[in-house]
Amino acid sequence: MRISCFNSRPQFKTSPHLTLTVPCCFCVTGDGNPKESSPFINSSAATNMDKSQQYDGNNMALFEEEMDTSPMVSSLLSTLANYSNLPTGSKEHEEAENNEEGSRPSKKPLGTLMGVYLPCIQNIFGVILFLRMTWMVGIGGVFGSFIIVFMCCSTTMLTAISMSAIATNGVVPAGGSYYMISRSLGPEFGGAVGICFYLGTTFAGAMYILGCIEILLIYIVPQAAIFKIEGLEGPEAEAALLNNMRVYGTIVLSFMALVVFVGVKYVNKLALVFLACVILSILSVYAGVIKTAIDPPVFPVCLLGNRTLLSKGYDVCAKVIEIDNETVTTKLWRSFCDSEYLNATCDEYFNNNNVTEIQGIPGVTSGILAENLFGNYLEKGMILEKRGLASDVDPDSPTTNSNRYVLADITSFFTLLVGIYFPSVTGIMAGSNRSGDLRDAQKSIPIGTIAAISTTSTVYMSCVVLFGACIEGVVLRDKFGEGVSGNLVIGTLAWPSPWVIVFGSFFSTCGAGLQSLTGAPRLLQAISRDGIIPFLRIFGHGKANGEPTWALLLTASICEIGIIIASLDAVAPILSMFFLMCYMFVNLACALQTLLRTPNWRPRFKFYHWALSFLGMSLCLSLMFMCSWYYAIVAMGIATCIYKYIEFYRAEKEWGDGIRGISLSAARFALMRLEEGPPHTKNWRPQILVLVSMDAEQNIEQPRLLSLTNQLKAGKGLTIVGTCVQGTFLDNYTDAHKADQSLRKLMETEKVKGFTQVVISSNLRDGTSHLIQVGGLGGLKHNTVMVSWPRNWKQPECHQEFRNFIEVVRETTIASIALLVPKNISSYPSNGERFTEGHIDVWWVVHDGGMLMLLPFLLRQHKVWRKCKMRIFTVAQMDDNSIQMKKDLLTFLYHLRIDAVVEVVEMHDGDISAYTYEKTLIMEQRSQILKQMHLTKNEMEREVQLSHSKNVSTPTSPTSPTSPAAPAGGAVARPDNKGAEKEKSLLTTDVRRMHTAMRLNEVITKKSKEAKLVLLNMPGPPKNRVGEENYMEFLEVLTEGLNRVLLVRGGGREVITIYS
Repeated sequence: MRISCFNSRPQFKTSPHLTLTVPCCFCVTGDGNPKESSPFINSSAATNMDKSQQYDGNNMALFEEEMDTSPMVSSLLSTLANYSNLPTGSKEHEEAENNEEGSRPSKKPLGTLMGVYLPCIQNIFGVILFLRMTWMVGIGGVFGSFIIVFMCCSTTMLTAISMSAIATNGVVPAGGSYYMISRSLGPEFGGAVGICFYLGTTFAGAMYILGCIEILLIYIVPQAAIFKIEGLEGPEAEAALLNNMRVYGTIVLSFMALVVFVGVKYVNKLALVFLACVILSILSVYAGVIKTAIDPPVFPVCLLGNRTLLSKGYDVCAKVIEIDNETVTTKLWRSFCDSEYLNATCDEYFNNNNVTEIQGIPGVTSGILAENLFGNYLEKGMILEKRGLASDVDPDSPTTNSNRYVLADITSFFTLLVGIYFPSVTGIMAGSNRSGDLRDAQKSIPIGTIAAISTTSTVYMSCVVLFGACIEGVVLRDKFGEGVSGNLVIGTLAWPSPWVIVFGSFFSTCGAGLQSLTGAPRLLQAISRDGIIPFLRIFGHGKANGEPTWALLLTASICEIGIIIASLDAVAPILSMFFLMCYMFVNLACALQTLLRTPNWRPRFKFYHWALSFLGMSLCLSLMFMCSWYYAIVAMGIATCIYKYIEFYRAEKEWGDGIRGISLSAARFALMRLEEGPPHTKNWRPQILVLVSMDAEQNIEQPRLLSLTNQLKAGKGLTIVGTCVQGTFLDNYTDAHKADQSLRKLMETEKVKGFTQVVISSNLRDGTSHLIQVGGLGGLKHNTVMVSWPRNWKQPECHQEFRNFIEVVRETTIASIALLVPKNISSYPSNGERFTEGHIDVWWVVHDGGMLMLLPFLLRQHKVWRKCKMRIFTVAQMDDNSIQMKKDLLTFLYHLRIDAVVEVVEMHDGDISAYTYEKTLIMEQRSQILKQMHLTKNEMEREVQLSHSKNVSTPTSPTSPTSPAAPAGGAVARPDNKGAEKEKSLLTTDVRRMHTAMRLNEVITKKSKEAKLVLLNMPGPPKNRVGEENYMEFLEVLTEGLNRVLLVRGGGREVITIYS
């Protein structure tokens, strides 16, 4: 492999939006892929210097040895001084295009006005202000509309305060709300909310395009409609309008996507033009309000009784007119009568009511505000009626000629208005999204964002009052201006001409749509490049200059869904959901960071409080369900699915998020609670310490131990996988780290949720003892130890292994910890296997607190053992009533709610067979040979000295019944006799134990030979060190001929209860 190194100053991308420029060293391997070193450790130019050059002189000689891992302060400060957080996306694309044209002077960083305030103003003011604000005031009334505006503006103001605190808590890379939420609440919340914010921005683009088409087809060139509306009525006219919106919306979306793909820099350059259109339109409205006080504009509205007439349905607002002293009927007459003659049959309501003409814009001094103060909610198809005007109508007669009146196109209610209006206050993230372009982001973002929200809130609230004070109520409720000659209602108030508003709103909606199609793909690209959602990684790629081509294609496709919906009133609540969810989590992030008092939480913006953040979060959640409870549930469902997806795939991102802080605080609280006392029997569950051994390469020798643990735990309770590395901490730390990684990798493979613990000790015996003693923390400690049966314990080289095993049995007994010993662990099923039939047999010989009952129940919760039946065998002695034992056991199991087949096995006393004696003697001989082989040199020398001092010949094996004693005199005869008696007693005990083991094994083998698993009480270890090999032999005989055996020792407490 070819390796070449060269010095450079790369830009480290610590996130998709953060670029870190540091001097460092690149190493290029043979495959041509550059490998970046750390930006802080060994990354400065001084790394390539000689040590003597870096630590020249004696001042820093004390720190020479730390040079390889710790840079000098001067190097670190130099690295930080070179920090740059240039944004990704449109700016890179623009710079790339500029580079093709030639070198140009670099842009100066933006200040508060140009970088934050004006972009926020442009994004907040939008299509809702021009197309729906007057209608909202007419339907909800000045009072109700003011409440809606105040709630929405308060929500964004509180969110801006929280956002300012987060944005000033350190350097803010480009990325806006996604970056802030993901780094504050973790990758799961960040990914979920990031996708919601992306969908909100995408649907906002659809809403702006629909607004643009609505202005074009209704107010500018109605004759351009492909599906003609003229002559159509009711649902047919509505369907034609929606189809026109879909066709033209798709065309405009395609054109905008093409513009964004080809030349993003032109979109950015036109941003000021679009902003000027918005500001000019708003100023023209205020100018118009002032003019109404002096000279109100003439916009007559024709009423029949108190009903508003369509302006296209009449030429003169009168039933008849006088021409040359002759009464002539008008177009209005012909609309309600069957002929143009005066004796024609006319509509009953037309005959009973007079036609009146009122001024649509009576002016700010007219006192119309009192009439518009309260709401007038309408059902779909209802006629717009003027309050306080007399009307003669027969309540029993049906409404006729309804197509001659201005009708409500949708059913309106308070919460609907909230959902439609809220998008007009979104866009507060525009400043934080441009943080990479700002001269001082920590100063500009809070000031610019809060100032922009204050300005827009003042404009919105004043508009609510001024619209109600200047415009007639029936005109306000006329959504499309059908009663004022098809004029845009807000345009009727504008000065000098309605066309100022019409064209201003048209260009502003076009600009807003382009901005959405520019920002949304870059947000998706940022999420994709973070790598937290695997299936989105393809959208992180783009053109060579960084332009997110694939993300733009997906954004346009999703935007087309909004275009197909075609109704501005239906799309607005959808994007309200996603924006509200985003703002809710911004508030949550600030509140959590404040309450947890994270050491790194030190915002420069001081005017925040956790109570304000919680209030903002509560408002967001309330507004979500007020707007549309079903949309809210869908949005939360999408966010939950993404959250669980990221959690399932274990996004390996550590961003120091607030959720980690919550986990630490909750863990501390829970641990303190657990210290209050031992758990109740109903809450007892096996908290397992799994002891595994490692080979020379630090790989696990018994991986199936973790499979069994997973099947037994099913992800519940505490699991600690521990091992011991022999040696010293200084010399073997690398091996311990490697062992820890092997444990984690296997736990991930076997899907075991728990912790690892690796201990370095001078010998394995002490290390295992330390694990048993200190595993866990506080009240969250293991109550069960699982260790594998030593396979080759009979081999001389494995002598110490089985002694360590017996010590584990002794220590768990002393510590009142349950012990599980799976024998033949390699034959146990993996997590992928399934038993379609078979039995789990429990041999209940002695009471162990219920462990033997609980373990099969837990195993059968796992899919590997789910179809296995449970059988319980108990042993009856000579004096036991086996029939009554079975009844009692069935009753006990019934109360325990455990389904099992019960069988009582009778074991009568029988003579000890010659084979049992023979097997016991062979065991004793083998034991003595092992002892002799492991007799240390010091012990041998001590025996020699003792024999010389007493002049006695030492037998070959002092405890062996077959070893002859050769006393030199009668003085030692008595001790030999006592030793012989002791040996005989021990031999008798061993024979009895061997007899029990063989009889039990015979019965178990007969009944459970074909069982998938046998659970058996594990006998206790010998109280002294004599006969340890015999104890292992007894266990071997007890389990001989069985495939899978789980030896169980209880912990000395009840673990199962019949009570609820």
